Amino acid sequence: MIDPVLTLACDLVAIDSVNPSLVPGAAGEGAIAAMLADHLRRIGLDVHVREAAPGRPNVVGVLEGRVPGRSLMFCGHVDTVGVAGMAAPFEPRIRDGRLYGRGAQDMKAGVAAMVDAARQVADRGLDRGRLIVAAVVDEEFESIGADALASEWRADGAVVTEPTDLQVAVGHKGFVWIDVDTIGRAAHGSRPGDGRDAILRMGRVLQRLEALDRELQRRPPHPLMGAGSLHASIIEGGRELSSYPDRCQLRMERRTIAGESGGSALDEVDAILRALRAEDPEFEAEAALRFARPPYEVPADHPLPQALVAAAAHAGCATGTTGMSFWTDAAVLANAGVPSVLFGPGGAGLHSLEEYVNVRDVIVCRDALTSLVRTWC
Repeated sequence: MIDPVLTLACDLVAIDSVNPSLVPGAAGEGAIAAMLADHLRRIGLDVHVREAAPGRPNVVGVLEGRVPGRSLMFCGHVDTVGVAGMAAPFEPRIRDGRLYGRGAQDMKAGVAAMVDAARQVADRGLDRGRLIVAAVVDEEFESIGADALASEWRADGAVVTEPTDLQVAVGHKGFVWIDVDTIGRAAHGSRPGDGRDAILRMGRVLQRLEALDRELQRRPPHPLMGAGSLHASIIEGGRELSSYPDRCQLRMERRTIAGESGGSALDEVDAILRALRAEDPEFEAEAALRFARPPYEVPADHPLPQALVAAAAHAGCATGTTGMSFWTDAAVLANAGVPSVLFGPGGAGLHSLEEYVNVRDVIVCRDALTSLVRTWC
């Protein structure tokens, strides 16, 4: 008989919840939120549904203990990236100890683990404290779901069940999105004296950004987060083949570590543009900060990481603490006063054409979370 946590993970993968902020017209999180709300009610939790944006609801289930005690939050996002190029993204398949499908690892298996841990706790009853189980929207874009959750709910600690290969992650990088525009002058392609090519001017910017990326990765790494980095994400420019392009826009991402911020990342780009203007008085460009999220590290003396390491050991998993390269909603919760760690199953293929999660890891993750509730609360 299949373990209930795997049945739930398959049910979640089968629901299209592609983030509409990433893919215009995509299904969004409405259907998966409705399914989870019903499931949480059936297992005995008090359920709250709140829209973070129209048609994009967070679902929060609460289990109260018999007497007061510490509170614990489990949090996971239910949106996914797009599915272009995938053959059967919403047909969950278990094969060779792996569950395949869009969102299997990122992060519907983690959501299934935390929800099924709540079922196990509810079945036996919670002696003390409070368990909060939150399924949020939009982590793959701007985390409006986590922002909405953090504005309403608090806990003494939180576990975000992102995929960590069953390691307890106590920190992760941040990110910054920056727009860079180079300005040219439109003209007929046969008149070089009249035109200024904005795309070729962006080439100068890209060359300097590549050099900056190499410099960032040569710097001494943060012990948990590694080195900062950047990449060119999207570039657009030009109107037609026979015209000089008057504008080119680059959207870039800078991954930040402790001590770096959106402001410092923008300063790096502004310094490049100033240097290029000094070399060529006709060079015109501007940069603007589009969006930023900070890096995060749980306080070194907080008891939650070691409590989770011990709970994982109780579930048969020898683990330790580490850091993650990707950003998560843990930073949002921590910024609102909820110390948070990451702990989730392993697998491969995040955001790729073949995504899977390790079946055994999902079961171990669920059991470790169940154990943590009993010791923490």
